[in-house]
Formats: sequence, C-alpha cells, structure tokens
Amino acid sequence: MWKNFKLNKFLLFIPLTSLMFCFNSPKNDDEKMQTIMVSVKNTLSYLHYSPKPINDAYSKDVYKHYFEMIDPGKRYFLQSDMTEFGKHETKLDDYINQGDLQFYKLTIDRLYQRVDEIDKLTQEIFSKPINLNEDETLTLESKLKKVPADQKEQYNEWKKFIKYNILQEIESMNSKEEAQKEKKDSVQKFKLKDTIKLEILTPQQKLTKATDEVKDLVKETFTRFKKRKKMDWFSVYMNAYTEVFDPHTNYYSPKDKEDFDTQFKGKVIGIGAIIQEKKGNLYLGALTIGAPAWKSKKLSDGDKILKVKSNPKEDHVNVVGMLSDEAVRLIRGEKGTPVTLTVQKKDKTIVEVTMIREEVAIEDTFAKSIIVNSPGGKKYGFINLPSFNADFEDEKGRNASDDIKNEIIKLKAQNIEGIVLDLRNNGGGSLTEVGDIMGLFMNAGPYVQVKDGNGKIQTLKNKQETPIWTGPLVIMQNEISASASEILAGAMQDYGRAIIVGSPQSYGKGTVQTFVDLNRFLNSEDDFGSLKLTIQKFYRITGESNQRKGIVSDIKMKDFFTYAEIGERYDDFALAWDKIPSATFQKLSYFDVKALENASNDRMAKNTNYQLLLESAQWREQLDKEETITLNINKFNDLMKHRKSQIEKFKKLTKFDNGLKFEMYPAEIEREKKDEVFKKKSEMWIKNLRKDSYLQEAMNIVADMKAKG
Repeated sequence: MWKNFKLNKFLLFIPLTSLMFCFNSPKNDDEKMQTIMVSVKNTLSYLHYSPKPINDAYSKDVYKHYFEMIDPGKRYFLQSDMTEFGKHETKLDDYINQGDLQFYKLTIDRLYQRVDEIDKLTQEIFSKPINLNEDETLTLESKLKKVPADQKEQYNEWKKFIKYNILQEIESMNSKEEAQKEKKDSVQKFKLKDTIKLEILTPQQKLTKATDEVKDLVKETFTRFKKRKKMDWFSVYMNAYTEVFDPHTNYYSPKDKEDFDTQFKGKVIGIGAIIQEKKGNLYLGALTIGAPAWKSKKLSDGDKILKVKSNPKEDHVNVVGMLSDEAVRLIRGEKGTPVTLTVQKKDKTIVEVTMIREEVAIEDTFAKSIIVNSPGGKKYGFINLPSFNADFEDEKGRNASDDIKNEIIKLKAQNIEGIVLDLRNNGGGSLTEVGDIMGLFMNAGPYVQVKDGNGKIQTLKNKQETPIWTGPLVIMQNEISASASEILAGAMQDYGRAIIVGSPQSYGKGTVQTFVDLNRFLNSEDDFGSLKLTIQKFYRITGESNQRKGIVSDIKMKDFFTYAEIGERYDDFALAWDKIPSATFQKLSYFDVKALENASNDRMAKNTNYQLLLESAQWREQLDKEETITLNINKFNDLMKHRKSQIEKFKKLTKFDNGLKFEMYPAEIEREKKDEVFKKKSEMWIKNLRKDSYLQEAMNIVADMKAKG
C-alpha cells in the first residue's frame, strides 16, 4: 500500500535544517553514494513511522540481512572473507551516519574477485569428466550450510551444485522422452498420422548434452554478473539498511524508480516490444499489436538487435553484449520522439528501422472481466483486478476504480445476477483507489483508518452515494492478496456487503508507504533516487490492524500457498499488530454468512478435486522443506521414480474442468479477429479459468447469495 503523499505540511513539524544537506554536486560515484547514505539515514530517522535507534544492535541486523541478500546460497565468500567482514559487524551504524563506503567497497570488491575466481574454478570443473556415480549429497537448505572454509571446499561445493543441475537437466530429458513415447504410442494405437519426432538418447549422450547445457548456463550467469555495474550493488547495500526498519521501506535508484512507475501506471513510452537476452545477445520478443514496432512491418519476433539510436542527435549505440535492462532504457524515451533500431533478421540481412515512440499499455496491469453462464441459464460476472493501479501524473491516465466501473457497466448490460471480484495475487497499490472502488458497490461511509507516527488517526471515507452494483458480491483472496486488497476486502466484510472467499488469511500488510525523492533534501540537481518509506499504519473500520494477521476469509478454502511460509508474519522486521478504537459505521448484513459457509463446506467436503489439490499442496510443501538431496545418479533416478509414482495420483488435477461456460463481449470477439496476441492471451486466460476449482466454488456461493437474498 502506498499513496501520493505530500510532505509539505508534515515537514513544518521537523527542523528543516536537519534534513537539508548543502552538498556540492558529486564529482564521482563515491561522492554520490556517500550523499545517498547520509540522506537515507536522515530520512529514515525523521520520517519513518517507527524509527529505530541507529546503534550496534541495528548494525548487527543490517550485517546479517546484507549477506542474506548478496550471498544467500553461501557459494561466493570464503570463511576468511567472513572473518574479515565480521570486524565491521557493529560499525555499520557509524558508516551510514558518516557516509563511509569502506564496508560496501570491501564486500563488493571481494564479491567480484570471488566471482572471477569461481568462473575459472567452474571452467576447470567442466574441463574434466563429470562423475555422477559418486555417493555425494548437496545441502539445499541455506540455513544449514556453512561458508566454505577454503577454496578447496568451495571447489567441491560448486562441483556438487553443477552435478545437481546436470541431474536436473537429465531428468528433464527423461520426462520429455517419456511424454513423447506416450504420445507416439497413443497415435499408433488409434492409427493416426504419426508426425511425432522421438529421439532416444543413450545415458552418455544425455550426460554430454546436459553438461553442455549447464556449462552454458553457468557461463552466461557469470557473464551477466560481470556486466553488472558495481554501482548497482549499492542499491542492495542500502536496502539492507532500510529493510531492517521494515520490509516495505526500500531504496530505489533512479532506474529502479522508473521501472516501478512504469508497472504502477500500467504504461510505458516506447515501441511495444519485449526485449529478450539469449547467450549474450539481445532479441526482439513478442510485439504488441498496434504499437510502433508492429506498425513498422519491418520488425518481428526473433530479430537480433545490433544497435540502438536513442535520438537523431546521438550516435548509434552497439548493444551486442549489453544487459537487456540497459538496452530497454535506450529504447524508451519521450512520447513522439524517434528511436532507431538496427537488427539482424533471421535470414542474416541487416535492417535499420526508425519508429516514433508511443504510449504502450501493459494490459496485464488492468482489470478485466468475462461473463460466466451457469448451467441453470443465469449469468454472472467475473472481474479480475491484478493491482490497484493509478496514474497520479496524468489526469487521463488509467486507474483501477475507473477500470472496475467500466467492467461492471459492461457486465450489467449482459443482465448478470452476481459478481465475483478476484483479488488473488493482488499485492495492492493506491490507497485512494480502494474508496473509489468501494463506492461502486455501496453508499458513502468510512473504509479505513490511518495512523501516523505521532499517533494521529485519520478516517478515510468513500463519498460516493450512487453505487452502480448493489447485487450479490463475492471477493476472492489468497495469501498473496495484500495491502489495498486487504483494505477493500476488510471493509466489505466489516459492512457485510460482500462475502470473502479464499485462503484462511491474506498476506497481512497493514502499512502505508510513500516515495520520498532524496533530491528534495539536497542542494543538487543530480538524481539520487528515492526512498519508499513507511509513514503510516492502516486499520480496519473496526479498529483492528491488518498487519501480520491479514483478512480472515468468511469461507475458507486452503490452497498451495496455505502450507508455505508466506505473509508478513514470517518477516523478522515486520511491524507489530495492534488495535485502535473503532470508527462509526452502519453494518449492512446483506447475507446469511453462516448459511453460505455451511453450504460451501458441504460442497467442498465432497469435492474430490479440491481434496486432491490440498493433498498435492501438502506433498509439494514437504518437498520444498527437504534439506539435502543425493547426487548419485542411480539414487537420484530412484528418487525421481518414487516422486513420479506419487505425482501420478495428482495428474487428474491437470485435466480438471470446472464446467463453467465463459462468454466474451462482442467487441472483444471482434478484436480477436485483428489482434493475434490478444486472442492468444484471451484463450489462455479462459483455459486457466476452466481449471480453477476455487472459481467454481465462488460461483456456487454467489448463486446461493442470490437464492437467499
């Protein structure tokens, strides 16, 4: 959850001299990083909702968190490194106070040194025959692993890691081979035309092929690593400091902030093409229909990008060997400006294409809906909302509430009798959008309470008095539904306006963030990035915090995430749960929740697909918790056979069809005729909806609500 927050009034209560730093413009990266460190520290101390003392205890937490971020698998640093680094464990508080880069430089320089050494080390491993008959095991759980004592031990650990990846590649080949055999047997059995290519490789051929694949993968990993600028690691270092305050307080470099804004707004100024990186080269991926790349008629999926000319006044930039995100920044730019790509076509011809940049919508960010036809002939609406997106800079920009409104209007035109709003996997977004969306379903009233670091409580109210849908409403959630999703679900539950269906509880993020540009406190025109800062906690209108506990569903249905450690409550640095007085509100009590819950529980108890899904989820979670795995090929193959025998019983899940009939709108059917990408996405979406056991039950519940209205 974050919002467009104005600091002007808030800053009146803070000595501005404490936050204003009269640095001269930095002459180099070191000076820039030093400036950022001190600015981040002061911003955290003065503006964070619950500031921490910058002391030795804080330093120890930052130290631990930092190494969990830069070497989580304990593969890069040696024990001698950690002994040397350990001398700084209680000094990181002093370093951020002073803008001292010595620890950052020491660790990152050493990281690059170790990567160079390990690159050579892995080449040596691949230069010798890989023996998969040795009786070895690999520790998978990083908490149980120790940092390699010396280079010999590091060599052995990387050798084990490589063996594990080779075994996985071989297993992938075996699985594909078995699948092809089954298809071929089926074709021959029914005397159909046999076009299936089946290549049976010997164990040695598989070993050779798998080794080559892993060798290329490791080489590419190190190549990408070495291309990464040391300055990029500074963001990681700063986030070790910020995330110890709380997990949602983060430092964003200028380019990271640009990426965040692009995703949040759901639009980008560019040419409308995916840029893919393969073995050191950049290629065009799927082209967005109607966007500049597609309209050029000269570019296509698979073209190799050789050069990019960002504007007419600059030279072409050779992008061969460049990281994809760097090339993307060259291609993006201001709306209406030209950009030129030089590409190599599949026939090896070289083509230069100039396009005018346009605004390209990222449609997966926005709400979408579909009509669901029940067996009894009644129609219902299903709306999926991926995020609470908003564009604060453009009055004409898209936002979640307007999108939801448009989808409801389209559904009402189809005479639907109930709506299911899907907030599963929705991590949140704009706080203001929650009230606007609530106003589409009910009259004015409070929807959330917000408390700042000084204890001041503000009640936010939806002022909409003309809801456009007052019929049955089900809201779906899961463990990843967070922040704005939880505010909306919680408010609708507290009013009794909707039935919340899904995981036993949602993510549990009850904090509000804002972006603070570090430049606002600095006497400089340089861009120092931004701090996404926790400034408030939000509370339900009942006074209960969503923090850690999340929203408890009215009708609980466990899923794959239920058995995993997902949620705010599992984070060491998450803020605590608490409670404030309730706001004044009038409960609606539209529905008999208990009756709906009992009817659903009866159905789900008899739903064999759901019971099998839960069994599969528990089994997969047990696999994820395995701490070690054998590297002996015979034992590994036996383990895979055992797992496949267990998986066999879960194959039914892949063939499940919930029996729901989905109907697209006439305008979308017309669009499919012209937009191949849209057609494929729609087909995939409907295919996944048909496999959704939870959606099947949500539709049963919304039908019951109508019956019991």
